[in-house]
Amino acid sequence: MTLYSIAMSWNDTDLEESPIPRWSQIADRLRTDIESGNFKPGDVLPGEAEINKRFGVSRSTSRAALDYLETEGLIKRRSGVGSIVIEPRVERPLNQISSFSEDMRRRGLTPGYRTRSVKIVSASAAIALELQLQPGDDVVEIDRTMLADGMPLATSITYLRPQLFKKSGIPTIEELDSGSLYERLKRDDIVFAGGDERIEAAMADTMTARILNVRQPAVVLICHRTSWMPDRQPVEYVVLHYLAERYSFHVKLIKA
Repeated sequence: MTLYSIAMSWNDTDLEESPIPRWSQIADRLRTDIESGNFKPGDVLPGEAEINKRFGVSRSTSRAALDYLETEGLIKRRSGVGSIVIEPRVERPLNQISSFSEDMRRRGLTPGYRTRSVKIVSASAAIALELQLQPGDDVVEIDRTMLADGMPLATSITYLRPQLFKKSGIPTIEELDSGSLYERLKRDDIVFAGGDERIEAAMADTMTARILNVRQPAVVLICHRTSWMPDRQPVEYVVLHYLAERYSFHVKLIKA
């Protein structure tokens, strides 16, 4: 972790006398320095005391500026350390199905995978319902960590119909560590045509926090997705835990 430079643009000039609140002006300056790379992930922003001294503002004003940057997902405030710049969030549109690797590459990030297990398991009642199977039927379970530039971003447990792998066989851990599952399925002419997805927020349990390398308490976005083929037969059910501070979902709305 590195400290910030004392000669950055956030403090080059005084605040303006304008209708824009002073806390917002301070937040805008710090955000600009973060987006321009003057403050990089891991850097510590100026503290409340330094901001107060530079601009002659109250503690509540400087705190409001830093709190706002935290709500935007740009920093994480830690007691005894300060306001730390974090990696930018990855944004995924909700109206399209795409692989994790496609999402990462579109944002200039290098996707990676750490596979914990690949095995045949008996479908629970919940999994059987999602895949339109009978409870106890065989399904392929793939348990992986999804990486962006080598950093853990999400955990993924995927359940698939074994029939999908009649042509090439069930992928090995080595295959899954080296590439996208969706791209592997495409080689077997398996292409998803649509799906249902529901998302909820929750606190990370101990195991998830350890896998994602975050301290508790930490918020995760839990995504449950069922994908189907053009004939509407469900073939994949996946549960993903995304690190909320690094991931966001985007949806375009139209007037009804």
